[in-house]
Amino acid sequence: MKISTKGRYALRVMVDLAAHADESEYIRLKDISQRQGITLKYLEQIMPLLTRAGYVRSYRGNNGGYRLAKDPKEYTVGDVLRTTEGSIAPIACLDDEPNQCERASQCTTLPFWEGLWNVIREYVDGVTVADLLEQSQSQNRWEKDK
Repeated sequence: MKISTKGRYALRVMVDLAAHADESEYIRLKDISQRQGITLKYLEQIMPLLTRAGYVRSYRGNNGGYRLAKDPKEYTVGDVLRTTEGSIAPIACLDDEPNQCERASQCTTLPFWEGLWNVIREYVDGVTVADLLEQSQSQNRWEKDK
């Protein structure tokens, strides 16, 4: 499984919105772009995905921008990655429940793939945007103390 830049950047955007939520009600895309080193053009492709999923709210106009629709604790990394990447299952037959593969009953490697899929889901659905923000803030404090 390989996560694209779209998925990685979407996570960074969500953490950025969480980190700067107190500064203003809506955060300009230009500000996110500058802080994250992501081009406006690329952000303009990512934000509609996050908006359609209901993860962010947008507001047009002079004081326009974006903000999280809910508390950062309510978004898992898995939510954001599935929104931007589609399926993150390691093999295609695990996308269907129950497994629709004609070879599922005789597949000698299926238990391995199911185990890997369970570990992936448990991890990505167990980490929230709030967790990423907290880790980032702890890392920044540690680096400042050096």
